[in-house]
Amino acid sequence: MPEIILTEDGSHTLFVPELNEHYHSVHGAIQESEYIFIKCGLNFSKADPIRIFEVGFGTGLNAFLTAIDASSQNRKIIYTSIEKYPLPDSLINELNYKSFFPRESAYIFDLIHRGKWNIVQEISNNFTLNKIEGDFIKQEIRGDYDLIFFDAFGPEKQPEMWSDEVFRKIAEITVPNGILLTYSVKGEVKRKLRKYGFKVNRLPGPPGKHQIIRAVKI
Repeated sequence: MPEIILTEDGSHTLFVPELNEHYHSVHGAIQESEYIFIKCGLNFSKADPIRIFEVGFGTGLNAFLTAIDASSQNRKIIYTSIEKYPLPDSLINELNYKSFFPRESAYIFDLIHRGKWNIVQEISNNFTLNKIEGDFIKQEIRGDYDLIFFDAFGPEKQPEMWSDEVFRKIAEITVPNGILLTYSVKGEVKRKLRKYGFKVNRLPGPPGKHQIIRAVKI
């Protein structure tokens, strides 16, 4: 069972002893997600409505922050996320993400997690969610997406999620000029993204991370 850890910005992350890996940066879970996926991804994309595919639903933090941004920007978002190992409600209920936001935004976190898996649901007027319980490697993924949140565990911990086949599948569902965000800047990741038609840009990272990748589908 993952363990709840307090990060430097006061928000929780989870630590997985078997992998010796955290779900988010220990320098700040919310801080990291807001910077990489919201500021450098969602706010950079011009698509509206915007179709997002997330690899690794995890704690639902990225979906939660995206839904909040959708409401504040009055922008329609269709959000699809896949997770092989959904977390139990008992663990989700202990996470403190809601305490960082006013009540009118915080309740969205509960709506996201109460929603059933494998069913498209309208969480708010601006945010539609489809949580897929499944293995991205084995599952057939269809659709056209403007923005990819690639948030799997790192290549050294979960190498199968950073394979040629995974990036080929990602490329197939990403529209021209679509954007992919990931925290890994390893050479093998950049090479595979370029191989499957992405222009790779390195951006300054959040605290504790030197750089991140924002790649655009050519």
